[in-house]
Amino acid sequence: MTLPSRLDLSDAGFACVLDMAPRFALAGLGLAGEHRALESSSLFLAIIDAQVVDAQTPNLYVRNVSVDDAIPGRRHARIELLPGGLGVVIDYHIVRYSDAFAIETWIVVRNEGALPRRVTRLDSLALDLLPGRYDLQAYTGAWGAEFEPQSMPLTSPVTLESRSGRSSHGHHPWFALVCDGRSIISGAVAWSGNWAIRLMPRLEEVVALSAGLHDWEFAVDLAPGASVEAPPVVLVFARGDDLDEAAVQFARLGRRFWYPRNALADRLPVEWNHWWAYEDRALDEATFRANVDVAARMGIEVCTLDAGWFGASDAGTHWYDQRGDWEMVNAVRFPSGIRALADDVHARGMRFGIWCEIEGLGVRARLAETHPDFVAMRHGSRIGYVCLGNPAAQQWAFETLDHLIRDYGCDWIKLDFNLDPGAGCNRTDHGHGARDGLYAHYRGYYALLDRVRSVHPDVVLENCSSGGLRIDPGIARRTHMAFLSDPDWPEHSLQVFWGATQMLAPDACLHWSYCEWSFARHPSQTFNPRDPSLQPHQVDFYTRISMLRRFGFSQRLPDLPDWVAQRYADHIAFYKAVMRRFVREADMYHLTGQPLGEGRGDRWAGFQYRMPDGSEHLVAVFRLPGAEPLRVLRLKHLHPERIYTLLWVDSGQQTQASGAELMDTGLRFDDLPEEGSALVRIR
Repeated sequence: MTLPSRLDLSDAGFACVLDMAPRFALAGLGLAGEHRALESSSLFLAIIDAQVVDAQTPNLYVRNVSVDDAIPGRRHARIELLPGGLGVVIDYHIVRYSDAFAIETWIVVRNEGALPRRVTRLDSLALDLLPGRYDLQAYTGAWGAEFEPQSMPLTSPVTLESRSGRSSHGHHPWFALVCDGRSIISGAVAWSGNWAIRLMPRLEEVVALSAGLHDWEFAVDLAPGASVEAPPVVLVFARGDDLDEAAVQFARLGRRFWYPRNALADRLPVEWNHWWAYEDRALDEATFRANVDVAARMGIEVCTLDAGWFGASDAGTHWYDQRGDWEMVNAVRFPSGIRALADDVHARGMRFGIWCEIEGLGVRARLAETHPDFVAMRHGSRIGYVCLGNPAAQQWAFETLDHLIRDYGCDWIKLDFNLDPGAGCNRTDHGHGARDGLYAHYRGYYALLDRVRSVHPDVVLENCSSGGLRIDPGIARRTHMAFLSDPDWPEHSLQVFWGATQMLAPDACLHWSYCEWSFARHPSQTFNPRDPSLQPHQVDFYTRISMLRRFGFSQRLPDLPDWVAQRYADHIAFYKAVMRRFVREADMYHLTGQPLGEGRGDRWAGFQYRMPDGSEHLVAVFRLPGAEPLRVLRLKHLHPERIYTLLWVDSGQQTQASGAELMDTGLRFDDLPEEGSALVRIR
């Protein structure tokens, strides 16, 4: 491949970018033919010492091009660009995934000069899209209100962003653009802190799209020899107006290239966690052991000790106040210590998990006194977390997690983060500057997760972050699953699963079955498994919703009525024998619109799992309160001429239909009660 010494986008010599982009992507972006959009595109954007540098910058020279094909199905090109007079090098990275219409781009700015340089903006992607009428789809995110849909014609500038310091508090870092109902561009920023996606309509229906690290309150001062890397941005392209065509590609990419794997995570084990049933105030050693006994009989595979195990030895200790004191065990609640509990769990053939908010720093934590240099501060005030931009704090965090795993026998770590750091720490004695503390923290956190997985490859890492407020492709590359939301009442559970699976595979998601909240209050979180009016079809409905992905329970297991416990055990057995193979391997399609909380959205929910070879399918259907009594669901991606056998799991009835019938006429559901469900296996 030969490139000119000077970058000229109108020159075929910049064929590297064209060659790396999928052919359909070229057409969708207007990069085919005359390459009109590419000629006007910035490709990336950096602001260095108040100067804008992009692919349109005069005197931008190509120093080197390298291509890496070492990973099958992934072609990675790196182009070194020299903007004249700044003494910096911009490494422009573009990855093409051969089995999907998808690309991934990011930039790295390196200071090779003799003087410091200040970088104040890093956009990994900046493209002018093909002229057309675009409809934007996106999601806002807040605690208990994750994946609230936003849909609008793109007629004026729109910025999707997070300034909270967590990727999913504000907007979720995902968007989709439907162009004239004929094609979809779907994208996501792979970053867990503050990010921005900017969409700017221009004349002649051209849309300028840029995405990357948020420039709000951000600047990094690069000393000679230093570098800063922007987070990757992923773009997926699909024909038509069906978001599933893009979502399935995101899931396939995640499974093949991004998600960490180990034997325990790949099993998709069913989990019990004590939190909502007991919180910290009602939990002690005897209570945990009693639940472990029942969990083993029910077929549960992991028992997780959530918050409340650490801190001062006092029955009244509150977990939030003492986050950071992980070396202390509350001996009043757990007189035998944590290892004894883990040994009990292991003796019953299950795995042991523990909760740790390794980044959090409570107001009463001794850590702030013993290691004041770890404390994240802004304008002289504590902001509630340990700054992992400090290498010493990062080392402490690794040693702490290493201790939990080795000394307590942990197989699973639930990692939480219950605060919004905003723009982050602006201390200047941590190794970062006054305006890149949040960036440095997340680079440190990512490095910590990578190191833990390297040293303990068999341990599962769960990304919680106050429910679903840090769900993004960046942290999905470093943890085995994302906990979707703290609340899990049925329609909310369906809402967040529907939204999250626009950019994550079902097996990258975890949510519990409808929990009983014994102490916290939420108007919709009212489940009581001991309610005498509770019906079997409702238990099935609640449990099957959670079985759409990785699932578990947070309930008082010893207090369950016998018939409810048996119903749970039956569902667990079905999940293990049948359903989790589909969750782990199948392409998943949304057959209805998105259900929403408070009685909004679609009142039916249908999902189709299609195994990669097309030989097996599983359809899960739910009728929510307020839904019409009849719904017909048309299936996707069947062979029209084939005859399929349908097994209705609840009744055992078998029927047959052609692929054409199932796709055109559809499946009719007219006998489900409200809060009723159905599972259909199709071969």
